[in-house]
Amino acid sequence: MKAITFSKYGTPDVLQLTELPDPQPGPGQVGVRIKASGVQPVDCAVRSGWFAGKGGPFEETFPQILGNEFAGVIDIRGEGVEHFAEGDEVLGWQTLACYAEYVVVPIDQIVQKPKNMPWEVAGGLSGAGQTAHTALEELGVRRGDTVLIHAAAGAVGTVAVQLAQICGTSVIGTASEPNHDYLRSLGVIPVTYGEGLTDRVKAVAPNGVDAALDAAGRGALEASVELIENRNRVGTLVDFEKAPDLGVKIIRSKRSVTRLEELAEFYADGKLKIHIRSRYPLEKAAEAHREVETGHGRGKVVLLQ
Repeated sequence: MKAITFSKYGTPDVLQLTELPDPQPGPGQVGVRIKASGVQPVDCAVRSGWFAGKGGPFEETFPQILGNEFAGVIDIRGEGVEHFAEGDEVLGWQTLACYAEYVVVPIDQIVQKPKNMPWEVAGGLSGAGQTAHTALEELGVRRGDTVLIHAAAGAVGTVAVQLAQICGTSVIGTASEPNHDYLRSLGVIPVTYGEGLTDRVKAVAPNGVDAALDAAGRGALEASVELIENRNRVGTLVDFEKAPDLGVKIIRSKRSVTRLEELAEFYADGKLKIHIRSRYPLEKAAEAHREVETGHGRGKVVLLQ
């Protein structure tokens, strides 16, 4: 199979299109021919060496494939697999394995792809979707809340604002000015980043803010704790250094089939929209990384095959 790998840390230029043996499914696993893979900021961090020597799920073995979310068609089943069949269209996740033509995955990491979900959406749903879902759960977001979401037009933010609205909340989202109309189209009250942020939020939420999710960094946590007294209802996905000093939550995605099934159902029912910012062929993964590393733009970047 063809796969995007790297054998040393560095810029996107270290990514190479490589020929590798097709992996074979074991008991309780399926082999999936990949149609689309999502490109996440964590992929860029792995490639650059941020996780080197730290252990955990992102420990690399060179040559290392990248990618943690995918969608495709089941090609072969391992022993004991009964609830999926060859030809089933699925989406799911597998750590450091998805920038490839083929992936082997346990059946507790895949769900059926809704018929009305395009491949590019399916391939990019699991990572950002489950992170956003986890975050709102961790922050106890509930009906009647006013929620502040930083980087609301990004991949995680776009899902988070919609899930918060499904919960019955009012949502304020920080974003750059060019993304304000997009946020308004999602029913979000947009505010700009930067100096004076807390005053701008207070102006649009005179009764206060109940919870805040930081997917941006860049001072978002400091503004959030000025606005929200209960630090247990402030969380960050990115600013792990400042979070302990401020007494707020560090949030990491807790992936599960149940969580992914709910997200897929929301999409199938028209409650969740996923904006695809850019599509690249697999061999252009380096270009996809360069775009993601700019930190700008709304929605997801995906690789298609």
